[in-house]
Amino acid sequence: MAPGIAESDWQLFRKLHAVALERFCARLLNEIETASADPETGSHQRYLEICRIIERGNHVLSVTFSDLRRSTALLRIVSVHELGLLTEDELSGFSQEVVQVVNSLPGPRQGQHAGRPGNGKRRP
Repeated sequence: MAPGIAESDWQLFRKLHAVALERFCARLLNEIETASADPETGSHQRYLEICRIIERGNHVLSVTFSDLRRSTALLRIVSVHELGLLTEDELSGFSQEVVQVVNSLPGPRQGQHAGRPGNGKRRP
Protein backbone atom coordinates (compact mmCIF):
# COMPACT_ATOMS: atom_id res chain seq x y z
CA MET A 1 0.00 0.00 0.00
CA ALA A 2 1.36 3.42 -0.98
CA PRO A 3 1.75 6.00 1.78
CA GLY A 4 -0.53 9.02 1.85
CA ILE A 5 -3.87 9.50 0.21
CA ALA A 6 -5.61 7.45 -2.47
CA GLU A 7 -4.33 7.81 -6.02
CA SER A 8 -7.53 9.57 -7.18
CA ASP A 9 -7.23 12.10 -4.35
CA TRP A 10 -3.57 12.64 -5.19
CA GLN A 11 -4.34 13.27 -8.86
CA LEU A 12 -7.11 15.74 -7.96
CA PHE A 13 -4.93 17.55 -5.45
CA ARG A 14 -2.10 17.92 -7.95
CA LYS A 15 -4.54 19.79 -10.21
CA LEU A 16 -6.07 21.86 -7.42
CA HIS A 17 -2.66 22.68 -5.96
CA ALA A 18 -1.94 24.99 -8.90
CA VAL A 19 -5.39 26.59 -8.62
CA ALA A 20 -4.99 27.19 -4.89
CA LEU A 21 -1.49 28.59 -5.37
CA GLU A 22 -2.80 31.03 -7.96
CA ARG A 23 -5.58 32.14 -5.60
CA PHE A 24 -3.13 32.55 -2.74
CA CYS A 25 -0.75 34.67 -4.83
CA ALA A 26 -3.64 36.80 -6.12
CA ARG A 27 -4.72 37.37 -2.50
CA LEU A 28 -1.21 38.48 -1.55
CA LEU A 29 -0.92 40.78 -4.55
CA ASN A 30 -4.27 42.33 -3.68
CA GLU A 31 -3.09 42.87 -0.11
CA ILE A 32 0.13 44.47 -1.38
CA GLU A 33 -1.85 46.70 -3.73
CA THR A 34 -4.11 47.81 -0.87
CA ALA A 35 -1.14 48.50 1.41
CA SER A 36 0.73 50.45 -1.25
CA ALA A 37 -2.26 52.67 -1.97
CA ASP A 38 -3.14 53.46 1.67
CA PRO A 39 -3.41 57.27 1.81
CA GLU A 40 -3.33 57.22 5.61
CA THR A 41 0.32 56.13 5.85
CA GLY A 42 3.62 57.46 4.58
CA SER A 43 5.74 55.82 1.94
CA HIS A 44 8.10 54.23 4.43
CA GLN A 45 5.27 52.71 6.46
CA ARG A 46 3.66 51.38 3.27
CA TYR A 47 6.99 49.88 2.24
CA LEU A 48 7.42 48.19 5.63
CA GLU A 49 3.87 46.84 5.47
CA ILE A 50 4.53 45.38 2.02
CA CYS A 51 7.67 43.71 3.39
CA ARG A 52 5.63 42.19 6.24
CA ILE A 53 2.98 40.94 3.80
CA ILE A 54 5.68 39.31 1.67
CA GLU A 55 7.39 37.74 4.69
CA ARG A 56 4.12 36.26 5.95
CA GLY A 57 3.21 35.15 2.46
CA ASN A 58 6.57 33.46 1.96
CA HIS A 59 6.14 31.57 5.23
CA VAL A 60 2.64 30.35 4.34
CA LEU A 61 3.76 29.57 0.80
CA SER A 62 6.58 27.44 2.15
CA VAL A 63 4.45 25.58 4.69
CA THR A 64 1.39 25.09 2.50
CA PHE A 65 2.63 24.74 -1.06
CA SER A 66 6.17 23.33 -0.88
CA ASP A 67 7.18 19.69 -0.60
CA LEU A 68 4.32 18.41 -2.71
CA ARG A 69 4.34 14.66 -2.09
CA ARG A 70 1.61 12.12 -1.82
CA SER A 71 2.65 11.36 1.75
CA THR A 72 2.16 15.01 2.78
CA ALA A 73 -0.83 15.76 0.56
CA LEU A 74 -3.50 15.40 3.26
CA LEU A 75 -1.75 18.01 5.40
CA ARG A 76 -1.51 20.29 2.38
CA ILE A 77 -5.20 19.80 1.55
CA VAL A 78 -6.13 20.72 5.12
CA SER A 79 -3.90 23.82 4.98
CA VAL A 80 -5.24 24.94 1.63
CA HIS A 81 -8.81 24.48 2.85
CA GLU A 82 -8.11 26.32 6.12
CA LEU A 83 -6.83 29.27 4.09
CA GLY A 84 -10.12 29.32 2.17
CA LEU A 85 -8.46 28.48 -1.13
CA LEU A 86 -10.72 25.55 -2.07
CA THR A 87 -14.36 25.83 -2.97
CA GLU A 88 -16.84 23.42 -1.46
CA ASP A 89 -17.36 21.98 -4.93
CA GLU A 90 -13.62 21.34 -5.28
CA LEU A 91 -13.46 19.78 -1.83
CA SER A 92 -16.38 17.50 -2.63
CA GLY A 93 -14.32 15.96 -5.46
CA PHE A 94 -12.10 14.21 -2.94
CA SER A 95 -12.87 10.84 -1.41
CA GLN A 96 -15.17 10.61 1.58
CA GLU A 97 -12.15 9.89 3.79
CA VAL A 98 -10.38 13.12 2.82
CA VAL A 99 -13.56 15.19 3.10
CA GLN A 100 -14.23 13.76 6.57
CA VAL A 101 -10.74 14.67 7.78
CA VAL A 102 -11.00 18.19 6.36
CA ASN A 103 -14.50 18.72 7.75
CA SER A 104 -13.50 17.44 11.18
CA LEU A 105 -11.14 20.40 11.54
CA PRO A 106 -11.93 24.11 11.75
CA GLY A 107 -13.11 25.49 8.45
CA PRO A 108 -11.67 28.29 6.38
CA ARG A 109 -10.54 31.29 8.35
CA GLN A 110 -12.61 34.21 7.19
CA GLY A 111 -10.92 37.57 6.74
CA GLN A 112 -7.45 36.11 6.75
CA HIS A 113 -4.62 37.70 4.85
CA ALA A 114 -1.54 35.71 3.99
CA GLY A 115 -2.76 33.01 6.34
CA ARG A 116 -2.60 35.10 9.50
CA PRO A 117 -5.22 36.72 11.69
CA GLY A 118 -5.95 40.37 11.34
CA ASN A 119 -6.15 42.76 8.45
CA GLY A 120 -2.52 42.61 7.47
CA LYS A 121 -1.69 45.83 9.31
CA ARG A 122 0.68 45.89 12.20
CA ARG A 123 -0.48 47.48 15.39
CA PRO A 124 1.69 50.25 16.80
